[in-house]
Amino acid sequence: MHRVATIAAIVDQHAEDAAFLWLRRRREIDGPILDEIDIGRIDQRLEANLEGLMAAGKAGWEGALARFADYPEPGELFVLGALALRWGDAGLVAVAIDGAASLGEAGWSSLSAAIASTPRESLRPLVAKWLDARDELRCCLGLYALWHHRVDPGPRLPDLASHSDARIRSRAVRLAGAIKRRDLLPAVLAGLDGKTPEERLTAALAACLLGEKRPAHQVIDEIVSTEAGLAEAAIEIRLLTTATKSGKDWLGKHLEQPGLRSVATASVGLFGDRAVMPWLIEKMREPDLVAAAGAALRDLFEIDFGETDLFVVDPAALGKDFAHLDDNSLPVADRVNAWWNGGRGGHDHRPFRSMRLLRLNALRAALATADTPLADWRATRHLPAWV
Repeated sequence: MHRVATIAAIVDQHAEDAAFLWLRRRREIDGPILDEIDIGRIDQRLEANLEGLMAAGKAGWEGALARFADYPEPGELFVLGALALRWGDAGLVAVAIDGAASLGEAGWSSLSAAIASTPRESLRPLVAKWLDARDELRCCLGLYALWHHRVDPGPRLPDLASHSDARIRSRAVRLAGAIKRRDLLPAVLAGLDGKTPEERLTAALAACLLGEKRPAHQVIDEIVSTEAGLAEAAIEIRLLTTATKSGKDWLGKHLEQPGLRSVATASVGLFGDRAVMPWLIEKMREPDLVAAAGAALRDLFEIDFGETDLFVVDPAALGKDFAHLDDNSLPVADRVNAWWNGGRGGHDHRPFRSMRLLRLNALRAALATADTPLADWRATRHLPAWV
């Protein structure tokens, strides 16, 4: 790291903007609002600010470190991690790791994102050391790197997939499913009996990716019934790995359960069957289901709904019964009804594949064949030129 002449206010602005842009990226990266071009534009701005900090040398690091001291938040930690990893300085990386430890799970998630944004060449000297570390969290960092860059560690993966630490074990199992390491199926199936529901759900997806749906479905069904916080993710896996007719029957039962009505309604778009539109429009008239119905609508059409007037950002615009909602994008039932009955239903719109759809398509492709690895849908974008 070098020392160069800098303007403190500009360095501080780079650190602030980089943290903000990453937080926005994290919020939208798997969502239904932005597509790869929109994310690409965020990435360009994020990279420009990180490059500005790196060009500032020592002043850039000190500025980012000072901001983290004042605002010990995930966005600021991402910036620290990204700079440390790109410089490849072991001392700086240790500072970032200590910062992640101070923030708990949110910190490790931020550092994972910093690893994802770092070129393989910069990570190569670190990953082997992380995987061999006695510190379980550093070992997890090595697995984050393998996951984000879809690297097969070869004969090292079996030991990691059967590790005594559940966090290491679960991340190794996730990687085994993504890169189609069928030789690790016993470890994956063992994960179905994991101690936590999160570990069991991770193993269930890995098992499905390796072609073992039946035992995975038993675990998924239990999670849907007992773990409200994981129900949405579990339902998604269940429907993506179930034949359409059977999937509709399965989901129909959960639509009748009060605790699952919302997440089940949000999932009806996964079938791609637009015959559900009249029913879905009626759900848009119910305050408890309007957000879920909007989510399902976005799954049914490859449309940028931001170019239409079908959604509003102010819930009060839907009426007093909706004013208490805190969602910032809700469908207007009457407008959607007119749009649908007018025969438009997807016509006269430019093709739009949201980041959520890219993720679902990657999952569908990997689940469809035994040898197709799970693509990194977050890293397949073409960064557009400024317009």
